Amino acid sequence: MDEKTQKDRIRGSLIGGAIGDALGYPVEFIDSYTGIQRRYGDAGITRLDVRQWWKNEDNSTGKAWISDDTQMTLFTACGILNAKEKGSAPIPSICEAYIEWYYTQLGRRSKRFNECWIGDIPELNQRRAPGNTCLTALSDIIAGKSPHNNSKGCGGVMRIAPIPLYGLAQGRISNIDALDRLAADTAELTHQHPLGFIPAVLISHLIYRLATDEHPEKETFKEYIREGLESTQRMFSNHAEEVEKFVSLVKKAILLSDISTDDVRTIEDELGGGWVAEETVAIAIYCTLTHFENFEKAMIAAVNHAGDSDSTGAVTGNLLGATIGYDAIPQFYKDDLELHDVVLHIADDLYHGKTTPK
Repeated sequence: MDEKTQKDRIRGSLIGGAIGDALGYPVEFIDSYTGIQRRYGDAGITRLDVRQWWKNEDNSTGKAWISDDTQMTLFTACGILNAKEKGSAPIPSICEAYIEWYYTQLGRRSKRFNECWIGDIPELNQRRAPGNTCLTALSDIIAGKSPHNNSKGCGGVMRIAPIPLYGLAQGRISNIDALDRLAADTAELTHQHPLGFIPAVLISHLIYRLATDEHPEKETFKEYIREGLESTQRMFSNHAEEVEKFVSLVKKAILLSDISTDDVRTIEDELGGGWVAEETVAIAIYCTLTHFENFEKAMIAAVNHAGDSDSTGAVTGNLLGATIGYDAIPQFYKDDLELHDVVLHIADDLYHGKTTPK
């Protein structure tokens, strides 16, 4: 794959994730699809909403806000790039980057944890519905304690896209198992239930395979899913029961993508709300497969349900963006996306393997 195409795929995955996040953020806490329709019309939310209406005041910035999902994704990228620059192991550096993010959620910068240049960006110093599990786990780490929780929430899986994107860039890390394991370890920093980190393996695997396939097709994507599930089973044989539950749900999503005629009902009745990681991944796979040839339809399907819409949108965007690349994403999404240029800048840093502050 030539440099231009590879860079385009990396940009596509990171921007696609941010678009899905921003599209789903306004409806994340609307507790029914009927409620979403009441606000946005019969088709639900279909375009990025720049109004920030949920703040109950006129906060329009002209851009659709990203949530904590994209915030943490960008800090993941900075963490792994900082590790490369220092020649150190990635997990401690990623953890330190998350601690920097944690302090942004408190409205202050840490003198000790301040290696991510993005920490000075105002939009990344706003609370955008941060997950309680992430905040509590990072607070424990800062206090010198190991986090102990039983959370399988999606806050671990929605942020790991930079790991496979960093690894695939210029053939930097060819060992896909190592990247998949790193994604799981990154998720486990804050989410200790096996189903809180095991699904990260599959998403990392799929992003890598899709972004390095010059001509990805729907049937090939299914093969990558099967390959990723086999890797997951092999890697976590010590969690056989949890892995089997995850594998069953993903296989169900594959089957439903071939027969479903109603995305909302399929997601809500068959796949769940996406509040936990295995459901987020299953929904993202279902939406990507069902609308493999149409980014806009996939995004609309991924967020229009009574669940964790920003996270299911983000992971779907990571997958399909890696498949089609940045240039193929509709321009209207890019025009209305908050921090578009910052996300693009970080994507290029991942390609080059070094941090270049703006």
